[in-house]
Amino acid sequence: MNGVEERIASGAEVGGDSAGVGAGGGLDGVGDSRRALGGFLRARRGRVAPEEVGIAGGRRRRVRGLRREELAQLAGISVDYYVRLEQGRATQPSPEVLDALAGALGLDTAERRHLDTLAGARRGPAPKARVSRLLQRVLGSLSQSHFPVFATNHRLDVVAWNALGAELTGGLGNPGRRDRNNARYLFLDPASRTVYPEWEDRAAEAVGQLRVAAGLYPDDAELAALISELSGHSPDFRRIWGTGEVVMCAAGRKRLRHPAAGLLTLDFETLHVPAEPGETGLVVHVFSAEEGTPEAASLARLAVGAHD
Repeated sequence: MNGVEERIASGAEVGGDSAGVGAGGGLDGVGDSRRALGGFLRARRGRVAPEEVGIAGGRRRRVRGLRREELAQLAGISVDYYVRLEQGRATQPSPEVLDALAGALGLDTAERRHLDTLAGARRGPAPKARVSRLLQRVLGSLSQSHFPVFATNHRLDVVAWNALGAELTGGLGNPGRRDRNNARYLFLDPASRTVYPEWEDRAAEAVGQLRVAAGLYPDDAELAALISELSGHSPDFRRIWGTGEVVMCAAGRKRLRHPAAGLLTLDFETLHVPAEPGETGLVVHVFSAEEGTPEAASLARLAVGAHD
């Protein structure tokens, strides 16, 4: 396939880790938009230190972060209405209420967008984004130019990659070498902690992206099963999920460790290939190094080996 391989994915007011766990042991944010909204609000108020918003903390507080009544007061809404929001008994809050809650919680742009998604109680099937022949061709060409690339869907299944991308990220070309779901690889394969020196950051990104996907596609049974699997087998996943982490793919720099090339600091960019208007589609992750740097030389050497 011209250097590119492809795989299409089938189709309580207490502190602690309980913030992300709903009734019956399920995770807030999965399958039920009303409960997801309450779980997200509960997790986010748990991250706001009272002192940050002018409220005396004290040592006798039994609640991590803000109390319900404190957040309601900061947002200018009644305590009863806020409690009903957290419990999933109030639906479709107005934009004004959402603005007030977002301001009181200090939400960033991605978190505010996620709040809107949950409040809208979206239903519908998950997108069936496909890897086109054109995308395969582009990924193969980028490998020849020493750009490692891979593409993921909303479940973080790696559905396409080029040879250099496979080599750089732990061996995507060999299904026996590493799982082709990035979240499962991060949380269930100890080798991921060697490939990604800033493992905690990469893990938080994965959880944040899955939370966004769960809000957009609450009826996606495969996504819910993946999140349930990770929750059942990884205390780290449960811990990070409980923080209410929300992440949208962006750009920046990442460090990866390769057994032959050693530690590489690379620039990365994310490109979006939409499935349908309004759908997430595929995300193409592109790594690169500035010409003339040791990293660029390392990628050139890896590219030769990847195509042998």
